[in-house]
Amino acid sequence: MTRLIVAAGGGGDAVAAVMVDGALYGDEGPGVVLTYAWDRLVVDPVAGPRGAGGFRGLGVVTPHVYEVGAGSEVVGAGGSVLPRLAGEVGQMLVLMDPGQGVLGMTRQLEELVERLGPESVDLLDVGGDVLARGDEPGLRSPLGDALALAACRRVNAEVRLLVAGPGLDGELSAGELRGVLGRNVVTLTEEDVGRVGGVLEWHPSEATGMLAATARGIRGLCEIRDAGLAVPLTDEGPTVHEVDLEEAFARNQLARAVAETATLAEAEERSREVCGFSEIDYERAKAARLGAEPLVGFDPEDVLRRVARFERRARERRISYTTFRHLAEVVGVRGGRREEFRALLLERHPEQYAAPLWRIPL
Repeated sequence: MTRLIVAAGGGGDAVAAVMVDGALYGDEGPGVVLTYAWDRLVVDPVAGPRGAGGFRGLGVVTPHVYEVGAGSEVVGAGGSVLPRLAGEVGQMLVLMDPGQGVLGMTRQLEELVERLGPESVDLLDVGGDVLARGDEPGLRSPLGDALALAACRRVNAEVRLLVAGPGLDGELSAGELRGVLGRNVVTLTEEDVGRVGGVLEWHPSEATGMLAATARGIRGLCEIRDAGLAVPLTDEGPTVHEVDLEEAFARNQLARAVAETATLAEAEERSREVCGFSEIDYERAKAARLGAEPLVGFDPEDVLRRVARFERRARERRISYTTFRHLAEVVGVRGGRREEFRALLLERHPEQYAAPLWRIPL
């Protein structure tokens, strides 16, 4: 049985797709995951998603669709989580390239559907911002989801839209989404998290990390992102809901605006018009700012003091968990030092590790 899962938001949603695929279909064999190479600045200093030209060693699936394998490499400076992910999960990872806008993505989808003949096509979004109208004040990264939604609506195939972990991306809250979510098709468990093996030990996705944490029973308030957003970890966290794709498209103003785009630049312009911003502009500005900042030295004792200072302030905000990604950013640890930072914390305070999150002590 061949299945196609489209990861709406990039690498983190691709990890979630592995968990959801297993939860829904069990041992029927791994599906095929179509995903962006959009790793944000924590991994790739180049703003925006990478297309096929940003890699070496891709496998040709169709004339416009390429497989990312464990041996694939990024061209030039930067990085991507996809080759390592491909080497650690059973699913085949294929690249969704938005360089030619929704029209190009639709062509990729159509070629892939024709090539695979899948028995099911699922579009998966973690958090639920695929259901945003476009004017919500908390919205920060709507473009990838809108492009994927518009392309899936255009393709000549029946596509089921799934939202996992309502509110976990810190953009739309679970309360805002409750009225538009459909039936709960499955609730993830610790067994489903186990399907990704040790991926969450190194993968930087915050939303998927919290999805896994809630599936493992972790509850509380988790602080994420550079803005320090507080996200509740509740019983709704591990749920996966089906949503009517046509209703989602009618609701999502940005998806409708980008539906005829032929370039990513054109899609960005539609985002500026509809939402008032382009998230890739934000990435460009942040990359320039980080590039101009001096690197903070990595003295272990000084780093631990900065962590302790953050934890004291976090307790005052009633925060009970955070992600390693957010913690590293808050204390000024960047680049290749992140793994060293994580190892230091786990060595000194293993009791605070609530996989894959970091617990704030009372």
